[in-house]
Amino acid sequence: MVLPSRKTVEGTSRAPHRAMYKAMGLTDDDLSRPLVAVSSTCNEATPCNIHLGKLAQKAKEGVKDSGNTPREFTTIAVSDGIAMGHEGMKSSLVSREIIADSIEIMIRAHQYDALVGISGCDKSLPGTLMAMARLNIPSIFVYGGTILPGNWNGKPVSVQDVYEAVGTFDTGNMSLEQLTSLENVACPSAGSCAGMYTANTMASISEAIGMSLPGSATPIAESEIRNNICYETGKSIDYLIKNDLKPRDIMKYESFENAIIMANAIGGSTNAILHLLALSREANIKLDIKDFEIIRKKTPHIANMRPGGNYVMLDLDNIGGIPVILKSLFDKGIINGDVLTVTGKTLKENLSTYNFAKSEAYFKNNANEFKNILKSVDNPIHDEGTLKILFGNLAPEGAVIKIAGLHSERFVGTAKVFNSEESAFEAISNREIIEGDVVIIRYEGPKGGPGMREMLATTAALVGQGLGEKVAMLTDGRFSGATRGFMIGHVSPEAMVGGPISIVKNGDKIKIDLMKGVVDLKISDKEFSKRLKKLKTIEIRYQTGALSKYATLVQSAAEGAITLPILKQIKRRKFKN
Repeated sequence: MVLPSRKTVEGTSRAPHRAMYKAMGLTDDDLSRPLVAVSSTCNEATPCNIHLGKLAQKAKEGVKDSGNTPREFTTIAVSDGIAMGHEGMKSSLVSREIIADSIEIMIRAHQYDALVGISGCDKSLPGTLMAMARLNIPSIFVYGGTILPGNWNGKPVSVQDVYEAVGTFDTGNMSLEQLTSLENVACPSAGSCAGMYTANTMASISEAIGMSLPGSATPIAESEIRNNICYETGKSIDYLIKNDLKPRDIMKYESFENAIIMANAIGGSTNAILHLLALSREANIKLDIKDFEIIRKKTPHIANMRPGGNYVMLDLDNIGGIPVILKSLFDKGIINGDVLTVTGKTLKENLSTYNFAKSEAYFKNNANEFKNILKSVDNPIHDEGTLKILFGNLAPEGAVIKIAGLHSERFVGTAKVFNSEESAFEAISNREIIEGDVVIIRYEGPKGGPGMREMLATTAALVGQGLGEKVAMLTDGRFSGATRGFMIGHVSPEAMVGGPISIVKNGDKIKIDLMKGVVDLKISDKEFSKRLKKLKTIEIRYQTGALSKYATLVQSAAEGAITLPILKQIKRRKFKN
């Protein structure tokens, strides 16, 4: 491998460059070695990321001990939990693109030879992986780890419980003292939200797709095991450098199949669909939203994880983590074991040498609990995976629902239409939503929001009021990984570009059939066409800044809501003498 960094440190013309490095304590010996970027999303915005600076130091130790020179930098990360339920959530998905862009810029500017990427909160995981695919230099991803569950009145709780408790409080079924006591204990440590929400889903996927070391996804954030994982990740980058093993050598179509299988087997977040589509575009892999449904149908749902199930990431780690799930699926021929991983070995080879002693010991001592957390492939929770793609006249390009924990397969209801999340949340808080309603929230898509807000505050309020499956929700926005109930998101095309969701009126009948995979507006074809013709163009809500740029460049949710440049030939300007 020809090291890119040699362009910055070799030759007499690079004496100024070396002088800059020496000002930071590096020696000629340090500069003679490959320069490895150690990127983290450390900040004080969220418990998911607050500890990542310490983990970066462990990764740097590993890089250095393997004979390479680490160079640390940080990039942004938005706290989805704190941004939720107000204007701030518009910036969440946008941050994914900014994270990828900023890592790219740092690597290109300084010509680093390899990348160890550490991240914690939801969008920082796919953002870091997207940068790796885009840059295509030797790279390994490492997760910052999960938070511990809280303990409230003797039962484990997470931030999901707090969001749902708001709805319970609104109904008068919880006192302010109870709500406060729950909020005080729900998030007891650093780390990402405890259930199989978006961060833990993407961490699980990072192992399945081959971009992380085996067993690295599930250990808790603040543990010696997590420190060791970061050290070993830093150390392992040396093999990739010496063998010129790059992300696009690993992230092939079959690897994406494995990732989709994992997301469905664990009852993961609907955001995984959005992020895998975006990542596939960066890796130059042809992945279509229809592929998700084909793969889902051959995948059993086997992990009993919150929010659709009963357990959190710590429980999954206790029984052996993601390798146990991968082995269960591999042994039954469900996943592809021939794909390459960052170890330099295939997934099959990794599983054949992995130490399953922890898993075996847990099963020996707690067989019933083990079987409750992870079902067998032959006796799954559901025969098919949990991330279902719907189509129909309301979603001709697709929509997404997570069916984990759902007990109903059909819903026919009456539309109540809102043109923003705030107006819908206000109506829910005022108890204006009743059984049989289909809550339509539109103009919250990638362009319309812009930023395709998650709506956990809104969906959790409905669940807290006891309406989780007694009403349905349909939106061109997104849902948190902690969302549960009859909630359909990613409706495409979105309202902002004239998608059919924009023509729904109060009182319209909406039919949802999960067996048939359709979501339809029940009006005549004539009325449907008439309403579409009357649509008027709506201006982008933000005229300057990052949100405006995003709204201009972002593609459909069916394409992963990825931003693509407007590629037009640059015209030369004419000047007079």
